[in-house]
Amino acid sequence: MPAQPFDLFIIGGGVNGCGIARDAAGRGLRVALAEMGDLAQGTSSASTKLFHGGLRYLEYLELRLVHEALAERETLLVAMPHISWPMRFVLPTHPSMRFAGGTPISTILGLTMPWLRGHRPAWVIRAGLFLYDHMGGRKILPATRKLDLRHDPAGVPLNPKFTDAFEYSDCWVDDSRLVVLNARDAAARGAEVMVRTRVTHASREGALWRIVTEGEAGRQEHLARAVVNAAGPWVAEVMGGALGVRSGEGVRLVRGSHIVTRRRFAHDRAYFFQGEDGRIVFALPYEQDFTLIGTTDLDHKGDPSTAVCTEAEQEYLCAFVSKYLAAPITRADIVWTYSGVRPLYDDGAKSATEATRDYVLSLDRTEGAPLLNVFGGKITTYRKLAEAALAKLAPGLGGIAPNWTARVALPGGDFGYDQVGTLTEALRAEYRFLSPAWAARLIRAYGTEARTLLGPAKSPTDLGRDFGATLSEVEVRWLITHEYARTAADVLWRRSKLGLRLTAEQTVELAAFMETA
Repeated sequence: MPAQPFDLFIIGGGVNGCGIARDAAGRGLRVALAEMGDLAQGTSSASTKLFHGGLRYLEYLELRLVHEALAERETLLVAMPHISWPMRFVLPTHPSMRFAGGTPISTILGLTMPWLRGHRPAWVIRAGLFLYDHMGGRKILPATRKLDLRHDPAGVPLNPKFTDAFEYSDCWVDDSRLVVLNARDAAARGAEVMVRTRVTHASREGALWRIVTEGEAGRQEHLARAVVNAAGPWVAEVMGGALGVRSGEGVRLVRGSHIVTRRRFAHDRAYFFQGEDGRIVFALPYEQDFTLIGTTDLDHKGDPSTAVCTEAEQEYLCAFVSKYLAAPITRADIVWTYSGVRPLYDDGAKSATEATRDYVLSLDRTEGAPLLNVFGGKITTYRKLAEAALAKLAPGLGGIAPNWTARVALPGGDFGYDQVGTLTEALRAEYRFLSPAWAARLIRAYGTEARTLLGPAKSPTDLGRDFGATLSEVEVRWLITHEYARTAADVLWRRSKLGLRLTAEQTVELAAFMETA
């Protein structure tokens, strides 16, 4: 027989599922979460790695979404200063910039100022950036400024024809570590987190759900007062399959692909490039030695787990960015690609680019025990989504404790948002064998927990086997014990991005070690 019922059973270990689990557990609810693969294995590790307001969403007049996201940037930054930090974005201006076709703002301006003919002039961008600076109550992040690219270092890697730009603020985030740290904090507050555990069947039995799982612990049955379907791109599949629920609501699967090249510019600012087709692409400093470029927006057909950055998408991104750079990028420059499928709410938009990025929470209480289906959302608003989800569920749970997660540190994030350098220097002073890059990587991954991970080590040999690129046996065992890692891919592509640095032979060695660890 199943044990005492959970208050909440969550399907899906992406950012939304883990965010809801953390929030609910912190309110004293009994919570379980089941993820069929690894945490953040789907969409949540395949983002553009940004906490941002969504500057281009202003063109679609998604003002509530932009306002909420802008306000969240600094709230999140304070709670996780090890995995998130401020980043300045350089937006070059040029006469051929255009609005995406059919956007509300392009329609309005086209009606009131026909002479624009869809163009996105500098004054319109500056007006948008003024709103961007002031809609979210910005206190930490610097304001927008104008750049002369002929004299600013940001102009060096660009084609000389670009002479003017705006520079504005958003934040970087390590998306997959964000998910894992939310899961860890949820577990620390009492949640049961099950990875590589699939929900095979769930049915209502009066005021309760009976849920069957298959996974690392074998076949299990669980009872819960409510179920949250946060399965991301699989949300509709879970509804119609394991949950056996019919719904008129649909999900639009949109593939976003990225390419990674060797570092293309020496400074630490990012670029926001606008295309003649109205789309935008980011070029971001990535993992010290690389540049991340993306993303695409294409409707995706088939299993979300099969998503890859196609040759056509690679060519598109290379050609898009090459129009801005002094030295063009070709597919030969690509060292890695990744692709994720965004589960957007199907609002009937004509194109993938126009589909809403706002989240929709659909509560089904037609047959007793509540079911909440989560559609859409963006990584920046995951915490607000969790609060909204619990507000929806509160009546069916008999009331819950108040919101609590704003600015509450995730594991390792209990230090000032501007103290990363100080923390890194202190770690090197205590562990003198660490190189500057090694110490910086550990602080950026683990924050104040880096000291706990390293323990009493006095030299690299005290950390056990060296798998390459500063990845030690002690760190791998930490990831297995504390962060739900089970495979080499979990360690190299989600808990870190050391897959960019390890050789094929080193990866095989790590995989063999983890099979027996």
